[in-house]
Amino acid sequence: MTFTVLDIPEVILIEPDLFRDARGFFLEVYHRLRYAEHGIPDEFVQDNHSASVEGVLRGLHYQIRQPQGKLVHVLQGEIFDVAVDLRCRAATFGRWVGRTLTAGRHGQMWIPPGFAHGYLVLSDRAEVAYKVTDYYAPEWERVLRWDDPTVGIRWPLEAGQVPILSERDARGSLLAAAETFP
Repeated sequence: MTFTVLDIPEVILIEPDLFRDARGFFLEVYHRLRYAEHGIPDEFVQDNHSASVEGVLRGLHYQIRQPQGKLVHVLQGEIFDVAVDLRCRAATFGRWVGRTLTAGRHGQMWIPPGFAHGYLVLSDRAEVAYKVTDYYAPEWERVLRWDDPTVGIRWPLEAGQVPILSERDARGSLLAAAETFP
C-alpha cells in the first residue's frame, strides 16, 4: 500500500497493492494497523454508499458538530474527489485538494474531520462508498458552496457546464459566511 500526503498534509491518498491473475484481482481495502501508522483513525462507526450519474456534484458537505473523517473509495466509475480545509486556525484554511478516484485503480482518499467534502461524477455512473468516524447528524450538517470563488476549486467541467446539484447543495454557504472549525 502506498500512502501519499497531499498538498494539505492531513489529506492522504491511499493506493493499494493490487494482485491480478486469470481469476481476477485481490486487494486489501482496509488494514487498521497500516492506516493508523499514517494517522488514519482505527474506529469507523458508519459506512455510506451512494450512486450517481455523470455530471452530479455532491457536496461540499461537513458537520459542524460531530465532524466526520471520511475514507472514500469508488466501487464503480470515476469521480473527482475534493476536500476543503475549514479549520480556521490551520495554515491551509480555505485551501482545497482534489484527486480523481476510479474503480479500476481502487484508490482511496482520507479526509479528516474539519474538512468539507464533495465529488463530481466523471463517468456515466459512479458508486462511491465511504467509512465515517462519527454518525450522520442532519441537524449539524452544513454545505459549503461548490463554486465559491474564494476557494476556487478547479472542477473538471466543460466550459459552461453546470453540474447537477441537489437543492440543498445549490444553496450552500460561501466560505466568508460558513460556520468553520476552531
